[in-house]
Amino acid sequence: MNFTRWSARLPGTQRRAAARTETAAAVTQERRGESPGAVPAARAEHLTDEAKPIPALDELPVREVLDRVPSLVALVHGADHRLAYVNDAYVAAFGVRPPGEPAREALPELAELGLLPLLDQVLRSGKPRTLKSRKAPDGRSYTFTCTPVMEGDGSGSGVLVFATDVTDHAEAAERLRASERRQRETAVTLQRSLLPQELEEPDDLRIAATYHPGGTEAAVGGDWYDVITLGGGRTALVIGDVMGRGVRAAAVMGQLRTAVRAYARLDLPPHEVLQLLDGLATEIDANQIATCVYAIHDPNEGRLVYASAGHLPILVRDENGAVQRADEPTGPPLGTGGWMHASGSIALSPGSTAVLYTDGLVERRDEDLDEGIASLERALAGATGTPQVICDRLVRTAGVTADHDDDVAVLVLQHPARTGPDSDLFRNAALELLGGVEAAPRARAFASGVLTSWRFPQDLHDLGVLATSELVANSLQHGTPPMRLRLRRTDRRLIIEVTDGDDHLPRRRRAEPADESGRGIAIVATIASAWGSRRTPGGGKAVWCEFALPKAAVDTSRT
Repeated sequence: MNFTRWSARLPGTQRRAAARTETAAAVTQERRGESPGAVPAARAEHLTDEAKPIPALDELPVREVLDRVPSLVALVHGADHRLAYVNDAYVAAFGVRPPGEPAREALPELAELGLLPLLDQVLRSGKPRTLKSRKAPDGRSYTFTCTPVMEGDGSGSGVLVFATDVTDHAEAAERLRASERRQRETAVTLQRSLLPQELEEPDDLRIAATYHPGGTEAAVGGDWYDVITLGGGRTALVIGDVMGRGVRAAAVMGQLRTAVRAYARLDLPPHEVLQLLDGLATEIDANQIATCVYAIHDPNEGRLVYASAGHLPILVRDENGAVQRADEPTGPPLGTGGWMHASGSIALSPGSTAVLYTDGLVERRDEDLDEGIASLERALAGATGTPQVICDRLVRTAGVTADHDDDVAVLVLQHPARTGPDSDLFRNAALELLGGVEAAPRARAFASGVLTSWRFPQDLHDLGVLATSELVANSLQHGTPPMRLRLRRTDRRLIIEVTDGDDHLPRRRRAEPADESGRGIAIVATIASAWGSRRTPGGGKAVWCEFALPKAAVDTSRT
């Protein structure tokens, strides 16, 4: 190929070069006081070497210029991109390349980088294209610019490939990305370590949860959830979201989750737990706020009692498939202070499913939040199966992927409707206690009859009757009417609970040898697996204890 036919001019180069030449000549003539086109021979003879005019760009030898360019330059022509030229920098980087051969054979490095289709596009469109920061076989990174080149007659028939070495920039960008990945991995590890590694398994509920951190471009947030068994058959469920991202948000989340577990052990109503959390959030960081829902499930009541601090509503699907949103009250987020939270309730009967979630599941930039919640309601209405299956389906239906732009936490709980042999393992019995000397004997007789009908072994029967006697005696002595005894069995434990109208909570203490009272709670704490007390919503208290059932007792009940 005759290289002199190729001036490597971009479209319009000739026009710009001619304009520059004419302008330079006019300026020179004007300085000399001559009219354009008149150069006296006498003065021209006296010009020195330093005063000689600078040659125009078109007069420079193109090949010599390209050979000295530090960037990589290659020139190809024709539909199969036959190699016409490579400069010295290109040869130094990839070795000698045979001219006249198609680019696929002559320039295999371009084929490996996927540049050949780009050459086709440039040749067809007549427009330049750029491919940024690609790592070549020599280990260096280059940005390739492909520009159409014109023949002398103006017809396009070739492509000039210009590659700039951007290795330093690429390595700096990769170091930055690696640093960001390490920071994100640290935050994700911290976040996951602060979440429960295994969910507690209440007797009366089936529960599943999932957490999805934001995509690689988003720092991890402060979403969390927890399940806390309170004793006496009751279960606390919590989900929350700390505003902000990164390690700081995850650390605040860990402190709040730990505090929730501590406050839950006090067995307080949901709104009182949020009240305590609100003050703690302000102390942790006055600029950090969080949303949270704290709920308590009592199988005897068949309801979910909850309080919300600026969080999204709980969704409940009943046994018929109808979905209901938990109504107000909803207070401001934690950390704002000065607000009295209140508790509400929603039915959670056998066969129902409830979903607690964070905003990453339903919030989209191009969609109203209510539309996202409505979409989740429709997905829940058609979701069946185990809690884990429902959890996965809700996440999948919401379009949560690995590159999702926000954290997502979902907590699904089911109150199963038990039938057949399983229903025999979940029983309730209650007795209203009337004051007087006959209340304690009636309570013991009632407990003995119930435990016998539930086919408990004799030692467990006797312990249950003794615990009933002590709890009832304590209520008769220190409580006020109305009084009620309730016995409940599950597939794992026997629960005995006595309620009365006095809100003074009992405490375990050491009785002196001369004391005539004070030993009842100590006896219950000694013989039972666990015991506790709490204030009831309408005023008054409930004192309970529970016994773990041996496997033999469960097998006996099945027969």
